[in-house]
Parts: sequence; structure tokens; C-alpha cells
Amino acid sequence: MAKEYMTLEHEKPWRYETEDGLTCTRGSAWSGPGCHLGCGVLLYTDKDGKLVKVEGDPENPFNKGRLCVRCLDAMEAVYHKDRLTTPMKRDPSKRGKDEWEPITWDEAYDLIFEKFDGFRKEFGPESVAFFQGTGRDIAPWITRFAWSFGSPNNVFGMSGNSCYGPRVAGAMCVTGSFWVGDYSQQFLDRYDNPEWKVPELIVVWGNNPIKSNSDGLYGHWVVDCMKRGSKIITVDPKRIWLANKAEVHLPIRPGTDAAMALGMLNVIINENLYDHEFVDCWTYGFDELKEHVQEWTPERVAEVCWVEADDIREAARLIAAADGCVFQWGVAVDMQKNAVAAGHAITCIQAITANIDNPGGMICPDYILMYFNGWGRELLDPEKRANRIGDSKFPMVADAYSKADADEVYHCIMTGKDEIGRDHPMKGAWIQTTNFLVNTAPDPEYLIEAFHKLEFVAAIDMFMTPTIMELADVVLPAASFVERQGIRIGDGVQRAETINRAVDRRSEGIDVRSDMQVNRELGKRFNPEAYPWDNEEDMFSSIFAETGMSFEQVREKAPVYLPFEYHKYKTGKLRADGKPGFNTRTGRIELWCSLYSGYGLDPLPVYEEPSHSPYRTPEEYAEYPVVLTTGSRNWSLFHSEHRQIPRMRALHPEPTVLVPLDIAEKFDIKTGDWVILRNQYGKCKRKVVLDSTMAPGIASTDHGWWFPEAEGRSEEDGLFGALEYNCNMLFKFDQGKSGFGCDYKNMLVTIDKIEE
Repeated sequence: MAKEYMTLEHEKPWRYETEDGLTCTRGSAWSGPGCHLGCGVLLYTDKDGKLVKVEGDPENPFNKGRLCVRCLDAMEAVYHKDRLTTPMKRDPSKRGKDEWEPITWDEAYDLIFEKFDGFRKEFGPESVAFFQGTGRDIAPWITRFAWSFGSPNNVFGMSGNSCYGPRVAGAMCVTGSFWVGDYSQQFLDRYDNPEWKVPELIVVWGNNPIKSNSDGLYGHWVVDCMKRGSKIITVDPKRIWLANKAEVHLPIRPGTDAAMALGMLNVIINENLYDHEFVDCWTYGFDELKEHVQEWTPERVAEVCWVEADDIREAARLIAAADGCVFQWGVAVDMQKNAVAAGHAITCIQAITANIDNPGGMICPDYILMYFNGWGRELLDPEKRANRIGDSKFPMVADAYSKADADEVYHCIMTGKDEIGRDHPMKGAWIQTTNFLVNTAPDPEYLIEAFHKLEFVAAIDMFMTPTIMELADVVLPAASFVERQGIRIGDGVQRAETINRAVDRRSEGIDVRSDMQVNRELGKRFNPEAYPWDNEEDMFSSIFAETGMSFEQVREKAPVYLPFEYHKYKTGKLRADGKPGFNTRTGRIELWCSLYSGYGLDPLPVYEEPSHSPYRTPEEYAEYPVVLTTGSRNWSLFHSEHRQIPRMRALHPEPTVLVPLDIAEKFDIKTGDWVILRNQYGKCKRKVVLDSTMAPGIASTDHGWWFPEAEGRSEEDGLFGALEYNCNMLFKFDQGKSGFGCDYKNMLVTIDKIEE
């Protein structure tokens, strides 16, 4: 039976003619180019079908007409001279060389099928790995693609799956569900909904939401709530703009988040500030947690985290006293080896203050498709599933995640052995929507060596990237969100929304195709039964079936919102058996986590000093006296995208390192100087920006850098600068013992000034 979904009555149809002779197409923008969000957009095309203007859709409750420059400037990306516009191939012996030959789509499909099917027959389907990135509505499509082929090895190419994965998996273990901040995004009438309550407090922990707009969060919702009275706490080594408006700012040393959360728990528990009723009725293991946090006094935490003890106390008291508290935590919590424990500790704060499943607190999203677990799991039989790389070593990843372990996959490609030493030949790879050599993967030179051992690699993207140039044998041209049909479901609170093609350039001889189309067309060749649909619209309609509407019907009403209610744990809506409580073994939020205990992990949240730190490796710190955090966000660039877009680059033309005054003095550097960031693993080049908002002793740099405009496109010419300017040269694959987390955001470096 179809659920009662909430629909929007639009003034005009999804496509209409304007008074000035343009055609307006209403839809959603999900990268590329773009970002994580899927904002409502109005796309205007002229009589020749050319995109001439992009606006935010004022009727869309998600962004209410607001758009950032990434979407507003879509024209530059769509019509860029360097767009990939036709499939191409090259001889595998020419990898790294700009020696591509144009081919047709049929020729490309034939070649990919011939190679992959050959590997499947001779070595088994698990001999091909399917790599995905974060952009475009990718997760459901590539999992079905991989599993329909028979390969369990769908891979997010980041060490320790260190983006979003740790907090999702951790929350599922501890609470049985996943939680996001309540900004009223689940309601069509948003802030006017009578059931919603303005969060009294928002804890912005390890992210800059206004710039990053991460994980289903439109960052300006935080500002919207501030205008309605929400107060702010920030936990960040940089005093971001929100920190200037904050009640408390905690300039934390990167990688010490678990210690900070344990200190807050110490204050809340010892000062008797926790919610006794919620703890007694709905949590498990409180007494153990209480005893565990006693050693984490604010004074001890202050020494570990480089903050003031009184500020920790004040922040903890504000959290406990708040009538609705949102924890807006970001990838800084994920990008450390201790990610699972850090997330566990933060979740414990949410639980003992009763900020779970409540208005203005943390809410549990409903799903049209729970894409974290992929789409099409029924296609992968248990025998093949047992061959997924990494599962034997990391049972938590095996149970909680739909992907093979990236670290072990790369090791397997390099050695031909899986994590327990069994022969596991790797022969091919599919690379979809990921430029991992410069974006997600540490030690790019190691990856280059590994991938050169593969016999055949195919990739799809909008532009030629360093990853494709160095590793691929066939590349397929991907459509932008302006040029494709799609659906917007995914992270955070889901809504049924459509991405609608506004531009079709086939009459110009430019036949770019969406990831979804390519996956369906190729997938039908590999496994026709897995793809019974004749087109993408029918495929999307099958996913929308529970709404009672087809793709075409949703398109007229989009966004279509799922029904929502608070306090589902009281009414049995979180459990399959319909009983009150949480979907855990005990039916309670497990502060002492039984699943962690079963995985060989500490059932209570623990702090572990980062692998490279002033205290764990003091000799190393003496040689490399700067704590470096990576991934600093800016307004115009999204990961490694947009580097070739003139207006985007004009806003942030070069890779920068933000340096506080004490580091600038120590190394005699100033704004505009070029420097080398260096440690025992590698080096990368950066331009200095003196930044008084950075905490002493800590520098911050942006990621994903390469230079598409570089004349040289071969290994000898530096692969578009991807090796010279890539901050991932400073890291090695080194995941946490759970299989989740890697120290991307805490590393030790020194700084060498480049003399003119």
C-alpha cells in the first residue's frame, strides 16, 4: 500500500515557456557539476535549446530559491571546451599518455563487455572492482551494477571509508538507526510547521556547513535557525564565521574529538545534568559509561585537545540545558583512525541529554531507498558475497556497509592476495565518478603502481582527470545534471525529487550519457534479468513505487516528502517487531555497545592519540612541528571538481595553506609565499595565507588539487600537477582497527619556504 506522501502544488508545470521566449525546466541539481545537495533549480534554455540561465527554485522547500555559485555557473561547465564528448580508448601500454582514439558508444560497450566478461569467466566476477566517488546520484546505481555483474567488490576509494561511513555505521551499532539534525527539512512548510521546534543550541563540530553544504545539509539552515534564536557552539581548530557568533568556541587539536566528547560526558554526568528519565528508560550501560568517563576531567581533556577546561565545562552545561540540541558534526570526526569511538562518544552525549528523536534535536530519516546499503542486494548470492575483500578482517565493515574495504582492495590488486592470504587475482576495474588519485586516496604513487598491474580499466566522467589519464584504457563521457534524467534521494532526510534533462546536444554530435543510463545499458548486457527496464524513467518509477507515483508523476509534484513523526521510539516505529524502543539487541541506545564488544572493539568510547602527534611521536614532532589538517572548504570548488571552470578558479585559483601567526614566525613566511609541506611520507606545494583565525600550532590546507590547464598531460609532465600539489602525498593507507577511519585530518609536517 502506498504511503501518504506530502506533495507540493506548483503554480506551473515542470516545464513551461516564459514571457521572454525561454523554456524553463524545473528540477534538481545533483553533481556534477555541483555538490552533495540536490537543490531545487530552474534551468532556462533559448530557442536553440542552449542553457542560458540557472536560478534557484523559490517553490522548493529545500533551498527556497537560494543557490551557490557551483550551480549558478553551470553554463561554463556544460559548454566547456574540454568536456569529454565521445567515448575514447587507448592501448593499455600507453597509460599516462594523452594518446586517445575516439570510438562509438557501441564499440566502447563491446570492448568493456568483452574484457570484463572474459575476466568473469576465467577468474570469477570478484576479479573486477567497481570504484565510486561522492558526486552525482551514484550510490544506488553502481552497487546494482557491480552486484548484477556478480562482483561483491564495490569500493569507495578512501582509506577507512572515512567519509560519512564511520558515523553511519557507528550510529547503527549504538542506536539501531542513523540521525541527522532537525532543521525542519522534513516538512513542506519548513519553519512554519507547528510540530517543529527551533533548536535552542546547535553544536557545529568539525565542519563549516555554510561552505561545505555536506551530507544532505543546506548550510544556511544553520543561519536560518540562528535568526530564530538558536545559539551556537563550534568545535574547530579554525575560528570560522559561525565561531564569531558562538557562545563557546573550542579550537580543538585535530584528531582529539573523542577526548573532547568524553570530557563533556564527564561534566554532564558528574554535575547531574543528564536526563534521568530518558537514561533510565531508553539507554543501556549508563553505569559503565559513568565510571569510564571519570578519568576524563576537563583539565585532562584541555591538555589533550589544546583548549581551556572552563570552555569545555561551559559547552557541556549549555548542551545539557538546551531545549533541543542539534549536533552538526562533519567529516573531521570520520577522518581519524579513532573515528568510530569519536562518533560513539558524541552519540552518548546526544543520548544522555535526550536529544534523540525529538523536535529541534537529532531525528531519524525515513527512506525511499536506504542507499547506504545499496540497491540490488538480492542480486548478490551468499557465495559471491563471501568473496568480498576485507570482510574477514573487519566484521563491523562487513555487517554495516555495502562496500569492500578500500585499503584491502588496493593491497589485493598489488599482491594478488586477499586480507587472509588467499589467492585473489584482480584483473579489471570500473571507475565511476571518482578522481581518487587527487581526492580521496592517500599515497597516489602506490595506487598508480597497483592499478598498472590491472589488465583493463574503464572509467566515466565529465572531464579528463588525472585518475583517468593515468589509469584508464577506456573513458566514457558523462552527462551533467543539466543533460540527464535522474532522481534525488540519498543522505539525510529523503525526498522524492527528479533531475530533469533541459539540454540535449545530440544534434551537435555530442552524445553524453548519465551514469544511470550507462549502468543500465551495460548492466543489461552483463545480467539482463537485473535490468528489466527499457529506459531510466521506468527504472526510477520502480524505486518510486511506494509513493504510488511514477517518475513522470513525481516530476510534476516534486519534491514529494515522506510522512514524518517524532518520538518513533515510543510508538514502535523504529523496530521491525513494532515494540517501543530502539532497533538494537537490547532495545535501548547502547552506551555500552554489545555489537562493538562482539567485533573485538571496546564497547565504551575510548580515546586513542593520533598515530602521528606531539605526544605519541615526540621525536617526529621535533622534526615536523606543525599539526596539519586537510580538506579546508571554499565557496567555489567541490572536492577535485571545477578546477577547469574559469569563474570557479577565479574565486580560488591556487592551493593554499592557512597558517597562524606563530607558525608564520617560526618559518619566516607570509601571505603569498610558496612553500613545500613535507614529512617522512612525501611533500606537496602550497601558497601561504596568513590566517589569524587558525589555532596556534595548527595549519589547514585544501584538498583535491590538480591543474587541468597544464600543457603536459603525461607522467613526465607531472600528471596535471596531481603529484606535485596533492596533499594526499603526505599520507599512507592506515585505517582504524574497526576498518573505519584514517588520519586524513591530523598529520605532522614541516614547512620549507621556496625562495624566488
